[in-house]
Amino acid sequence: MSQQAGEWDEVYREFAREVPEWFRDAKLGIFVHWGPYAVPAWAEPIGALGTVDDNEYWFTHNPYAEWYANTIRIDGSPAQQHQREAWGGADYDEFLDAWRAESFDADAFLGLVAATGARYIIPTTKHHDGVTLWDAPGTEGRNTVRRGPRRDLVGEFRDAAERHGVRFGVYYSGGLDWHFSGGPPIIDGIDASRPVDKAYADYAFDHVADLIEKYRPEILWGDIEWPDAGKPEGAKSMAELFRRFYAARPGGVANDRWGETHWDFRTSEYEAGREHEAGVWENCRGIGFSFGHNQLEDESTSLDAAGAVRHFVDVVARGGNLLLNIGPTAAGEVTPVQRRTLEGLGAFNDAHGEAIFGSRPLDPTIAHPGDAPWVRWTRTGDTAHAFIEADPGSLVTLDIDPSTLDPSADVDVRDGSVVVTVGEQSVAGLVRVDLPLAR
Repeated sequence: MSQQAGEWDEVYREFAREVPEWFRDAKLGIFVHWGPYAVPAWAEPIGALGTVDDNEYWFTHNPYAEWYANTIRIDGSPAQQHQREAWGGADYDEFLDAWRAESFDADAFLGLVAATGARYIIPTTKHHDGVTLWDAPGTEGRNTVRRGPRRDLVGEFRDAAERHGVRFGVYYSGGLDWHFSGGPPIIDGIDASRPVDKAYADYAFDHVADLIEKYRPEILWGDIEWPDAGKPEGAKSMAELFRRFYAARPGGVANDRWGETHWDFRTSEYEAGREHEAGVWENCRGIGFSFGHNQLEDESTSLDAAGAVRHFVDVVARGGNLLLNIGPTAAGEVTPVQRRTLEGLGAFNDAHGEAIFGSRPLDPTIAHPGDAPWVRWTRTGDTAHAFIEADPGSLVTLDIDPSTLDPSADVDVRDGSVVVTVGEQSVAGLVRVDLPLAR
């Protein structure tokens, strides 16, 4: 059931409903972070969100390349030094004009996305730098149609997604807009820097309303929060946006980053927000430590195919979806490191998709996961699926109650435990064992 919380219960109660099954079945989505920040493509790969406790250190050494416009304004930051040395201290908007997207082919891009098995795609339409990837109202030409690529990139993503049978959603940063709101750089926390006034709330409303009308997304993915002045009921309120969204897409879903108001699913990011991984939820992360393209990242800071598969299976086994990010280059290309990971994930899903997509977590009273050896469980219908990482030929004892299995099942039960022999390693280092359950 979608949820509301706190003081906004009465305003947003009308949107409470059961989350559509398509989203629970989807399991895999692709995030796309693309903007002028892909031109400098620079951030320190210090680690994953949720593993660095010092807020000031995190922002000063931010591993998110899409935060470049903020990091270069922090006095003494390595990004500021890099900006001076590599770009002569250029104004950030010069990157918008230098961004060409000359190699971007939306159909080829969506072909790669579809080949992973992903059921939905969510490109950024406006990140915190305020640059929109469509001709958004009120931007006075500071968008990709009037400058830089001179293309409606949101429209290209949407049209290609429809051609490839992938559901389309939109990311929109309602919580931050450094161009609109100005102000000093964020150094030790976001809350004090969040624009909350009516002028910005109306500006953001016009953007999201335009996205809903023009592109009819099936997922609204907000970030940071919504400006406070837009939360109460009114003509340009967030409640009105949700009304328009669900009228256009009755089966649509919205995430939980609009404030404590309304959501259909909760989100975590890398290792942050793990407390939200319950009910209907989604974990998002990049293949590396950044969402935007970062030229400093390589194999040593990125998930390889085996790592991506293992993370994906773990998320699905615990009842979540994975939103895995692609950060294209300024030209619009997928880097070789990311392409290899995505292709490996796709090969795994080709081989094992029937035990992943549409599955549900296995009841823990039937079986438990393990880490030595690594075992995760899913269930489809009357079949339990064990994904195992172990050496070929080894015997693995599965923590499953034999009494829950179909009596006619051909299984090796020793001392009250189910024992399986691991065969040749499957795609990305995992093998799958299917066990029939008693009806």
